[in-house]
Amino acid sequence: MTSLDSTTVEELTKSDATHTGQAAERPLVELRHVDKYFGDLHVLKDINLSVSKGEVLVIIGPSGSGKSTLCRTINRLESIDSGEILIDGQPLPQEGRQLTRLRAEVGMVFQSFNLFSHKTILDNVTLAPRKVRGTSKADAEKEGIELLSRVGVDTQASKLPVQLSGGQQQRVAIARSLAMHPKVMLFDEPTSALDPEMINEVLDVMVNLAKEGMTMIVVTHEMGFARQAANRVVFMADGEILEEGSPEEFFENPTSERARDFLGKILTH
Repeated sequence: MTSLDSTTVEELTKSDATHTGQAAERPLVELRHVDKYFGDLHVLKDINLSVSKGEVLVIIGPSGSGKSTLCRTINRLESIDSGEILIDGQPLPQEGRQLTRLRAEVGMVFQSFNLFSHKTILDNVTLAPRKVRGTSKADAEKEGIELLSRVGVDTQASKLPVQLSGGQQQRVAIARSLAMHPKVMLFDEPTSALDPEMINEVLDVMVNLAKEGMTMIVVTHEMGFARQAANRVVFMADGEILEEGSPEEFFENPTSERARDFLGKILTH
């Protein structure tokens, strides 16, 4: 066996340290010059955006601004026409098993709950870990109960979705995503389909996730959540990012006329 001299060992050590540092510094999610069309409609226009590990990014803007489309491109529920999307330094796969693995690492909570109506709440949470990750039924159910407890619906584990309120179903949907141990969670207007009295119970769960360090990209009209939980706010209009900054910067001193107009309308109702 050939031994390494001290110079070679030092060089290898530096190389490993550099690689580790680069991994720590790189964005967890990165969009580079992303464009998306629906026919002739240019819905995402040269989008450049990065999200660091542990960051909570809130995307706001008027209806039709491209917010939800942007969110859906990050796990390729919508394809892009040009540009590049990277998750943890790796380009977003086009299809097949690699895309399935990617989607297991990128949790998504939609406006509608999308629970399996014929399966119990616990079954809804444990199905993907068992089928995709090969987790045993016993282990999946143990963690499933823990996750349902974490979002406050563990007493509903044996019920069907129809027996739960909208707020409870959305919390189950969050638990279902968490069961896959995602690197990042995407939320596309998660409270828009809820009655007003149910909104806070879902937002409270999301605030707790943010405090625990979950990387989150949230499309929402809930300005209170943006102020409380966001590290950064992105404002979109007409398919473009018009400005971004801390919640304090954005809400107290928006720089674009479009953002000032939007906030003037939404914060006075």
